[in-house]
Amino acid sequence: MANYDQPIIIKKIRKRKHPHHGGAWKIAYADFVTAMMAFFLLLWLISMTTPEQKQGLADYFAPAAVSLSSSGAGGVMGGNAMDDTGDLMSGSSVEVVVEAPASPQSADTGAAEASLGGPARQPGSENQASSDSEFNLKAIDSQAFHSAAASIRQAWQAMPELTPFMDNLLIEQTEEGLDIQIIDQQGQPMFPEGSKYPLEPTRAAIAAIAPVVQQLNAQITISGHTAAGGRYDNPRYGPWELSADRANVVRSVLGEFGLSEDRIKSVIGRATDEPFFPNDPYMAANERVRITVLQVPPPVPAGLRP
Repeated sequence: MANYDQPIIIKKIRKRKHPHHGGAWKIAYADFVTAMMAFFLLLWLISMTTPEQKQGLADYFAPAAVSLSSSGAGGVMGGNAMDDTGDLMSGSSVEVVVEAPASPQSADTGAAEASLGGPARQPGSENQASSDSEFNLKAIDSQAFHSAAASIRQAWQAMPELTPFMDNLLIEQTEEGLDIQIIDQQGQPMFPEGSKYPLEPTRAAIAAIAPVVQQLNAQITISGHTAAGGRYDNPRYGPWELSADRANVVRSVLGEFGLSEDRIKSVIGRATDEPFFPNDPYMAANERVRITVLQVPPPVPAGLRP
């Protein structure tokens, strides 16, 4: 028989919520992600800058090379002045050269240079500085000519009409500057036979040279050359006249597409002189026009206006 008098026990379990831990870790994580993004952005910017731009940034953030020299003044600076000589009156000289005896026992006099600031000058430092400056200028010019040669090659390669004539276009960086030659190939001339006017692909190749060369602070010589054994219908018109006319037409095309007249140093015709292949003066490659860009500044400074 069931015991109905047994009490029924009901347990109620209350679930407690976990205490709130706070969101400080989220702020720390966000700061970390932001710092990493800034770091990788900095790396990307550094990889995109040129060496000249990096040097400029370094010079911008580098503090000025000044030394604190004490003076008799007080005040906010505490007797220190941002100057290499302290407090000087107007018109004072930084360096003083005194003619004095070299020693009490000798009558010879020497120049005792008292430099109030900076390192002592070494003999020949001015000449060394001048030599270093000339070397830097030559290095900059060489880099500019190297970039110009690459730009001209890219311009030629971007023209579909010049694709069959890439072997006819030669460009080389030399000690003088740039040597650009437009030569004939067997069965593939750049000028019609006996004509001073270039073919359309030749004209396009010359036009691509003009704007690049104009950016260089340089002088240009243009020479025309012909191969031996050419036939001329007019007895008064021979290789000398043809080579000179071709060189002059190339000068005209360069001027038409942006090259200023003051950059032209000489335009000459060499006929069969100085062949491209001296051992075979009859080869078609001896028929050419040579454009030499010299590492010599023009007589009139760039940008000068009357």
